[in-house]
Amino acid sequence: MKFTCEKALLVSAISVAGRTVAQKSTIACLEGILVRAGIGVQLTGYNLETGITVHVAANVTQAGICVMPARLFYDIIRKLPDEEVTITVDDNHLVSIRGGVSSFQITAMDAEDYPDLPDVNTESGISMPQSALREMIGGTIFSVSENKARPIHTGCLMEVEDKTVTMVAVDSFRLARRTYHAEESYQKHMKFVVPATGLREVEKILTDTDENVKFLLGDKHIMFKIEDATLVCRILEGEFIDWRRVVPSTNTTILTANVSELMDSIERVSLIVSEKIKSPVRCVFGDNVADFKTVNTIGSAHDTCSVAGNGGELEIGFNCKYLLDALRAVPTEEVTLELKNGLSPIVFTPVDEKKDFAYMVLPVRLQ
Repeated sequence: MKFTCEKALLVSAISVAGRTVAQKSTIACLEGILVRAGIGVQLTGYNLETGITVHVAANVTQAGICVMPARLFYDIIRKLPDEEVTITVDDNHLVSIRGGVSSFQITAMDAEDYPDLPDVNTESGISMPQSALREMIGGTIFSVSENKARPIHTGCLMEVEDKTVTMVAVDSFRLARRTYHAEESYQKHMKFVVPATGLREVEKILTDTDENVKFLLGDKHIMFKIEDATLVCRILEGEFIDWRRVVPSTNTTILTANVSELMDSIERVSLIVSEKIKSPVRCVFGDNVADFKTVNTIGSAHDTCSVAGNGGELEIGFNCKYLLDALRAVPTEEVTLELKNGLSPIVFTPVDEKKDFAYMVLPVRLQ
């Protein structure tokens, strides 16, 4: 195998493919990056759960395939001068790497034992702007459950219905939903759960552009195609919670607030709350004002924030972190607060109908 490639392109490709290289595996070659030279060069990292393949433009003079030691390969290419890199691999898997005045010789592994990535056979997929999918992932994944006893909730539910793509994440204390509205109908109805580990890698590859990302659903796997990169991961099996029944739709107290001002008040009150000393924030929603208090062995804190509407002195307790996580994910300057009573969850929804999201946080019982 022999090819020549721009250093910057190769460094970027190794960095992306290397994210899914297995740290420790009974299959030794999975701890490396599969390099395949043919029409251009493909680099693949795979840990039997998630695999990423990146295509790189290169001048290939001899086709071939091998497995490079991931960390060493990345470090060498990254430190080479900013010029073209030439890589040659002989029949004994001896690798010669040359760039400018620098040269290295390392040993690669045979690719014979490297498992094939799952093949997602489907005629067509769902396309949407990269920026939209990136916002959906970032706006929900923080609510994914870490409880391995319910593995289905360690991922995000994705639903495709006519002209919408919805993503939902849930744990025992909160729920996050974001919905994207397409201009034309997808003419498909799909429902599946993607592991959070796979979505985090997708989020890192996505850029804040209107260029499309396409995802294709197979029997047991989903494939994301993002420009020169392809990510494949196994979908989770099981029954995801019926989120439409969980989110209250009959809340009687409706308020609106500035997201930044609301966050500032809660952040100030939460300064005396820590992992060791946990205490809920006591919220009282009055006439055009929200009153926040917390008391623990460190001391006490009090703050207020203006809101639009009358909460009728409704008193309710929350975990500060969960409230702040939800507010940080709100993509608008103002938000609607929907409440019912001191034992029902709060739901943050959009003031502007152009946005479509919901963040629900369950209350904490106050002493």
